[in-house]
Amino acid sequence: MSRVRFGVFELDLASGELRKGNAPIRLQPQPLKVLMLLARRAGQLVSRDEIQKQVWADETFVDFDQGLNYCIRQIRAALCDEAETPRFIETVPRRGYRFVADVVPVSAPVERRVMLVVLPFRNLSSDPEQEYFSDGLTEEMIAQLGRLNPYRLGLIARTSAMRYKRTDKSIEAIGQELGVSHVLEGSVRRAADRVRVTAQLIQVRDQTQTWANSFERAVGDILALQSDIAHAIATEIGVQFTPHERVRLASPRPVDPSAYEAYLKGRYFWKRRSREALQKSVRYFNQAIEIDPEYAPAYAGLADVHLTQLDYNYLSPREAFALADRVLLDALRLDNTLAEPHTSLGHLRLHQFNWVSAKQQFTRAIELNPGYDTAHYYYGNLLAAFGRFDEAVAEANQALELDPISPNARQNRLFILYLARRYEQAVEQVKDTIELDPTYTELYYYLGHFYERQGEYSQAIDAFCKVSPKAHRQGGTVLAAIGYAHAKAGHRQEAIDVLRQLEELSACEYVSSYDLALLHLALGDNDKAFVQLSKAYDDHSSYLPFLNVDARLDEVRTDPRFQAIVQRMNFPTTI
Repeated sequence: MSRVRFGVFELDLASGELRKGNAPIRLQPQPLKVLMLLARRAGQLVSRDEIQKQVWADETFVDFDQGLNYCIRQIRAALCDEAETPRFIETVPRRGYRFVADVVPVSAPVERRVMLVVLPFRNLSSDPEQEYFSDGLTEEMIAQLGRLNPYRLGLIARTSAMRYKRTDKSIEAIGQELGVSHVLEGSVRRAADRVRVTAQLIQVRDQTQTWANSFERAVGDILALQSDIAHAIATEIGVQFTPHERVRLASPRPVDPSAYEAYLKGRYFWKRRSREALQKSVRYFNQAIEIDPEYAPAYAGLADVHLTQLDYNYLSPREAFALADRVLLDALRLDNTLAEPHTSLGHLRLHQFNWVSAKQQFTRAIELNPGYDTAHYYYGNLLAAFGRFDEAVAEANQALELDPISPNARQNRLFILYLARRYEQAVEQVKDTIELDPTYTELYYYLGHFYERQGEYSQAIDAFCKVSPKAHRQGGTVLAAIGYAHAKAGHRQEAIDVLRQLEELSACEYVSSYDLALLHLALGDNDKAFVQLSKAYDDHSSYLPFLNVDARLDEVRTDPRFQAIVQRMNFPTTI
């Protein structure tokens, strides 16, 4: 066997290439040799003497014990493994090591992966207000199908799928745009406490219907209805279920209809992202939890709202932390097999500067569901914070592959390219993305940053000013960017005017201390900049995890005050 798979990792024993999904994992030569030896001998104890003979051979090596311990630490870091609770490498004290994960040969050619898009279910209910229900069913079906066997069945994420709501495009055109082989479409009719779903599976290649059926259940049994549909589709496509999903599909728990409706409304408003919509979303998720305290997805949804409020500076970080931490622990207590709460907890730990825990949560989420786009999205951000840009871009590309026409996924890749200082490449991509969706004006925020980094300050200011007041990244964040560009351009009075506006704004809403620090820095007032940067640490400002790779801070990296903040953030040497 030349290639093997263990967990979400794949190792080529001939070339020594280690990958997780589509992303290469970097390992130095010696740790890689040790990993290959252990993987070849999976399940067996490999003594320290054997490792020395096989890996170091006749090399002169003074401190073998220290070198081997270093190799094992590097391997565990790459696999996100822990010595105390190993999933891959077990230490046998004073004797050696054992590879404890199942190692499966990867046959060639690799089995073809089926790509499927679930088109938005049509609302056939007499009440147009039931639109949230049909949209929610669409998203839940994407989640159900995406968990079945992600190595064999890939699902296009909800954002891209919802672009085809009420579309007049043909199945062939949709298939070409999304790169899918199959399309699931259907309708939902809600009447009183009953719900009826009709669905059909279409093969893109010849637009033939390969399966169709109708399902009817009480609303309280909606999860069982979704399981029935997922089982039927997977059987038709020929996808083998993972053992966990086989159990899950066989015994879906009932959910209180009122709690489920409140949960769907919470998700519906969460996706709108405005301050007011997020506040409505919080109310609906809390309502769902109050009705059914054992319904894990409602807790995960509530955490997602609070983290979104953090990302867009609608809540101060510490307030968001307190709210999200509690509900995420509840979500995982109720069901720790869902990728969503693990991803959200990783997102939270990233902003709390708990780097190792963040990586553990992201990798666990991807292990549970490699097809969950949001896990790749945020894991890419964590990798970027540590300067691992090739891997970060690979994760961003994976998220984009799963959500190919999502402006958010494209925006996140632009963010990583910005941190990687690949400005020219990013400018071309942002122009292409704006052409794809001219209404998504938040992209001008990134375009402005790219121009500013290239010294094109007038173009940067023009781009920032094109961000709509209704955009998610509004208010103080865009205003601070405008002020920074003015300061870098030498327009001192205009920058000071912006600073005063931000100070006035901070009296009625949260303004990021990180943004204020950058503006003071651009104005040449380093003392005030470090006062704000220290406050940004105390506040856990949402941009602070990227402190070490933010080009705007290059001029102060040698300042002892900067080094003190970096030290307080406890960055490990590697993750």
